Amino acid sequence: MLQLLNISNIALIDELQVDFDHGLNLLTGETGSGKSIIVDALGVLIGGRFSADLLRSGTDRGFIEGLFLVNANSELKDLLHRAGFMNSEDKLASGKNQNSELFELIIRREVSAAGRNKIFVNNQLATQSLLRDLREFLVDIHGQGDQQTLFNTDTHLELLDSFAGTASLRAAVATAYEQVRALERELEALNRDEAEKFQLVDTLNYQIKELERSQLTIGEDEQLEEEKRRLSNVEKLTSLCQASYGRIYEDDDSALTRVRHSTTEIAELAEFEPRFGEYLEGLESARALLEDVSFSLRDFADKLEFSPARLSEIEDRLADLSRLKRKYGGTVEAALEHLARSEDRLRQINSSDEHENQLRTKLTAASQRYFDAAGKLHKERIKAAKKFEQAVEAGIKEVAMENSRFQVQVSDKDSGKSESLDIERLQLIGFKGTDSVEFYFSANPGEELKPLARVASGGEASRLMLVLKTVANAAEFPRTIVFDEIDTGIGGRVSEAVGVKLKRLAQTNQVLCVTHQPQIARFADNHLTVQKELTKNRTQVTVNKLDRNGRVEELARMLTGAEITESARRHAKELLKG
Repeated sequence: MLQLLNISNIALIDELQVDFDHGLNLLTGETGSGKSIIVDALGVLIGGRFSADLLRSGTDRGFIEGLFLVNANSELKDLLHRAGFMNSEDKLASGKNQNSELFELIIRREVSAAGRNKIFVNNQLATQSLLRDLREFLVDIHGQGDQQTLFNTDTHLELLDSFAGTASLRAAVATAYEQVRALERELEALNRDEAEKFQLVDTLNYQIKELERSQLTIGEDEQLEEEKRRLSNVEKLTSLCQASYGRIYEDDDSALTRVRHSTTEIAELAEFEPRFGEYLEGLESARALLEDVSFSLRDFADKLEFSPARLSEIEDRLADLSRLKRKYGGTVEAALEHLARSEDRLRQINSSDEHENQLRTKLTAASQRYFDAAGKLHKERIKAAKKFEQAVEAGIKEVAMENSRFQVQVSDKDSGKSESLDIERLQLIGFKGTDSVEFYFSANPGEELKPLARVASGGEASRLMLVLKTVANAAEFPRTIVFDEIDTGIGGRVSEAVGVKLKRLAQTNQVLCVTHQPQIARFADNHLTVQKELTKNRTQVTVNKLDRNGRVEELARMLTGAEITESARRHAKELLKG
């Protein structure tokens, strides 16, 4: 849902901020007041083409900004995640909303006379390609030659499926499709060029032999570094051990001798002063500790022996380990992991023929499941197509297209293909099935049915899309649907029918409609009036939200023109009551 549209320096607009609500939002005003400028600005915001002529006279830059509150459906999440606008917790990097099912999306487009454009999505730079991808989730504009989706056959498929209620079948087909594609990707990875495979085998064999010969052990490099430090400092270590051993144990006035004497003296003293007895246990522990460290020093010194050959051996081994670590990941652990991966990869290559046969068997079974599911979906679409045609034809007669005819053509791209699985057949698959759906239309008696994109005029297309979406239950893909001048060429009775359909559509989608018909305007949930004002010799567009009294005055103006009569006001009040 579009919550806010902020426009600066676009056409006649200096600064304009428009708030929109749920339901049916209607824009009314005199012809030329600027209603379509707002729709055009919205179109530019969601990826439409920008021309420097759209900038306000005398300015060299402007911007359009929209705040959307959108449903967090999986397709939109995937799109934003791939584009880097959603984090691993499935929340937007910014613009979060407390409701876990909805989130805010702020789109800003800055435009300049020099043709330089900047696009931001939640304050992050984005591309126009991303805008176009986002458009189908946000806004659908119809009217005055701008039919973004009606002439797209992908939309025809979505409308038919929405009417038919094929969500579960679609999900089954999509799941089967992903399984087929996963197996295809695995086969493609397996079936590399033979020369590349042989080269890879040679490389793997060399690396495996090199690492196996090295007989790596985790922690070996650290142990060797310690031993190297000892061998490089044998003389110093021997001197330190001997000096400490003498002072602690061997000398006549060694620390151990002094402790023994002190212990004897304090024991005698304790016979006269008992409190000194508390220190005897600590002195005994100190004596035992001194004996232990002195024996350790003696034993360590006895084992110290300088060996140039061992030192050279250690240095050679450390150099070898350093080379292997640089080559295979930086650590001994990483080199051992590389060895394990290489052995596993080599086993896979050596058993690739068997593995390929297994994959092809799985692919055949998965493809059969896909085509079975796609076949069921095709049957449901065929069954629903006739009912959909009848419902749409009944609807278009209510909106002043009594002589129009409508037809749904569903063709199965897999029809007539052989039952065997081959490349040609696999190219037909898609996550929506193997069907192509196209709407055919004839607006006048005696004219043959032709593809919708070739025969529907702007006004007819807007009303036809309104009928299609109300018939198809557009709640399946809610967004902001815009109808610009949908009432062109229709009268009061038909306007009433159009208004009813707009109101119904607004129960499941936010609808924004530009109209000149009071019979349509009466259904508004949020009635906005657009006016042009002259300020400091410059024309500006303003938008005001109408309360009930304001709506009475605006409907009366739409009924009678510039001079509003009491009769027109009474009629306007009656319309609002109805």
